[in-house]
Amino acid sequence: MNLKDIPKEELETMGYDEIAYLILEKNGKKMKLLDLFKKVCEILDLPESIIEERIADFFELLSINKKFVLLENGYWDLATKHVQNIVVEDEEEDQVADELDEDSDDNVEEATDEEDIFYDNDLDQDDEEEDDLKDLVIVDEEDESIQ
Repeated sequence: MNLKDIPKEELETMGYDEIAYLILEKNGKKMKLLDLFKKVCEILDLPESIIEERIADFFELLSINKKFVLLENGYWDLATKHVQNIVVEDEEEDQVADELDEDSDDNVEEATDEEDIFYDNDLDQDDEEEDDLKDLVIVDEEDESIQ
């Protein structure tokens, strides 16, 4: 869709990010944030004072909109024109990583002998519960009625 074909009334109802998308699509090249926002303001016939007031909001709009991508040196462009680098690991690399993990696990197992393990028998919870119960007396219901 060409910007010139859109009536001014419709442009005024569009968001800044939608207009920026059309500008980048039409230009076919990346643009700096300030230049892009100036172009948006020019299309909407907004005063220069708006640029300083709303440039941060415009930056936030582009940042959260997945249609745009921030490039090096502060340039913005359409995400569809750029491919993200996706790294796919090779099976050989996975095997080497697995072998390294197995070697490190073997070293850990060798280092822990039974002599190195400390058991603290004094803090056994069962013993504490038995100690708490040793002073208690069991009373039958029949014995209770006698007293």
